[in-house]
Amino acid sequence: MSEQKNGKSQFNKVPFGTRVRPYLIVAPSLIITIGIMVPFVMAIWYSLTNYSFKLPTHKFVGLKNWVDMLTSADFWNALKVSLMYGLISTAIEMLLGLGVAILLNNLNNRLSRILRVLLVFPLMVAPVTATIVWQLMLNSSVGIVEKLFNIFGIYNFPWAASPKTALLTVIMIDVWINTAFIILLVLAGLQSLPKSPFESAKIDGGSAWFNFVNLTLPMLKPSLYIALLFRLMAALQEYAVIFALTKGGPGDTLMSLSLTAYQKGFKFQKFGSAIPFILVLWLVINIAAKQIVKLQRNAQKQAAGLEE
Repeated sequence: MSEQKNGKSQFNKVPFGTRVRPYLIVAPSLIITIGIMVPFVMAIWYSLTNYSFKLPTHKFVGLKNWVDMLTSADFWNALKVSLMYGLISTAIEMLLGLGVAILLNNLNNRLSRILRVLLVFPLMVAPVTATIVWQLMLNSSVGIVEKLFNIFGIYNFPWAASPKTALLTVIMIDVWINTAFIILLVLAGLQSLPKSPFESAKIDGGSAWFNFVNLTLPMLKPSLYIALLFRLMAALQEYAVIFALTKGGPGDTLMSLSLTAYQKGFKFQKFGSAIPFILVLWLVINIAAKQIVKLQRNAQKQAAGLEE
């Protein structure tokens, strides 16, 4: 009993601010977790109902929305479009971003500094605005790109008007907008690399390709994975560029998961049917993100010499 009394007396002597501090530290993360989980759980619930703004009440329908989605050709087409758009645009942006970042890192002159400023401009333009500008540039009658194609004997190139070239067109616009983001991240990673390994390789007569494959790339992998994570997550759920250019057309050529969910939810007022599309998109992004984070951690260990 005396020990318990001593413990209580010592606890009471601790200042109130010190006792509350651990709870204050945990509180923001707890609030954020609740703020994320509540809408997520509500989305799962509504996906099991016939929820709609047109109905005063909604009722439980079980897995009907999920079964309808999985047996619908619209879903599989939307999944294919989202994956193709995300993977192809991200791959092109990663390759271009890496190449341009290495070029800018090796150029230590005024031109390099000017180019670094100019390359940031696409990131300062809203995706919808950039898409509208490109739509004018690709116009078959007044577009500057069309005029350049005319020089090489190509007239009335269909661009977004044809199912065969619509995906190519939106990917081209996405690459123009977002490659600068990859360049900045990779350039920051290049400038943070230690100089001593490259100086030793130079003394030993290592070629530029040898240095890139055996020194630059292994040490740069953590930065590359971070850039890949952010760009792939954004590309898989891209909505603005596609909607501003074609609204998912021609036909259903560019109807991604995001656009299909928007159409079902806001155009047809079937939110219960639209939410499963968003949850599948979340699942795809979550799986991809976990794999990339795992690779990024392994790359960090390798770069630090702690490979398992």
